[in-house]
Amino acid sequence: MHPAEPPVAAPAPSSRSIALLLTGAAIAAGVLVYSGVTGRARSFQETKDWTEAQATPTVSVVQAKRGPQAEILSLPGSINALSTASLYARASGYVTAWHADIGARVRRGEVLAEISAPDLDQQLVEARATVVQLEAAVQQAQANADMSEATNRRTSRLVAQGWSSEERGDTDRFTAASRLAALAVAKANRAAQQAVVGRLEELTRFKEIRAPFDGVVTARTVNLGDLLTAGGTSNRPLFRVSDIRRIRVYVNVPQAFLAAMKPGLKATLRVPGQDRTVSTEVVATANSVSEESRKGLVELQAENPSGDLWPGAFTEVQFQIPSNPDTLRIPTTALMFNRNGTFVAEVQASHKVELKPVNLGRNLGNEVEIRSGVALTSRLIDNPQEFIRTGDVVRVANEDNAQHTASAN
Repeated sequence: MHPAEPPVAAPAPSSRSIALLLTGAAIAAGVLVYSGVTGRARSFQETKDWTEAQATPTVSVVQAKRGPQAEILSLPGSINALSTASLYARASGYVTAWHADIGARVRRGEVLAEISAPDLDQQLVEARATVVQLEAAVQQAQANADMSEATNRRTSRLVAQGWSSEERGDTDRFTAASRLAALAVAKANRAAQQAVVGRLEELTRFKEIRAPFDGVVTARTVNLGDLLTAGGTSNRPLFRVSDIRRIRVYVNVPQAFLAAMKPGLKATLRVPGQDRTVSTEVVATANSVSEESRKGLVELQAENPSGDLWPGAFTEVQFQIPSNPDTLRIPTTALMFNRNGTFVAEVQASHKVELKPVNLGRNLGNEVEIRSGVALTSRLIDNPQEFIRTGDVVRVANEDNAQHTASAN
């Protein structure tokens, strides 16, 4: 057996190794310190940039565009007949016959219904008999007047010759004048009664209800045996006759377009359920605007020889309004209103805002015409906030993405 060997001692580290170790530790510590400082600085800068970005409002912009060469304005309208007559009874009695139903084409003067009016007939007979009586009274008064006049002439000669008294002459003269006045009264009574007969004869003509003009029967409410009262208009008319060879169309036009509604302006009609369109034109305006709706009534007329367009029907009217293509239009949401007037907020190339006054034209609903104050290249803030002022800095939404895409291409 060999004796155990003594353990070997580890060599002591050299001073150079220690120095290298200390230097590495110092460098590591410096790197850690630098990383911490720069990280905190970068985080502070990012926070600052984010805060500034949040303080700058982001806006959407719109631009003006030119108006069309011609503008089509579509509005609802109502069709009416050129002439419409509601016929009521002018003679009291019972309906004995009617000769025209709805849809019937009738001529002027054609009998539509007949009325039996026995009371009216009896009144006419009595009135004519009274005229005969008054005619006899006139003849009697004429005879009395003639006799008194002859007597007065004879008495006047006798008084002049001294064969009769002046009292007798005055009596005969006044008697002649009185009977002449009685003759005038008798003639006046006869004329008055003749007028009554004429009125009753005129009323008897209303026992026949006639068409007032050429047209079509659009309503009939009369039936056999109906009792009618003369002069009543509170109930439904017996007949309604309409001339539909030519129609009227009434349209309520917004105030912004009334200036273009001149007589002769062309338009087209389209009735639901019909495939064709009808040409028409403006003939008159009401020259008045409703305070409730701010619309004015416009009348158009069109030929309707086939009778396909019915009174009371709804129609869509398309006006062909001439337009100025140089007039610019912007969305109404780009406008700002205050006590100084109407403005738009334009974004300059430097991203600063400038409030510009504008002169408005027609209000077209979602858009408005601009007569001055805006150019085609102007970038206008859509829905600008009330607090925005000239000189404010804004960011345009999607502008950075658009620029990045353009540079990439």
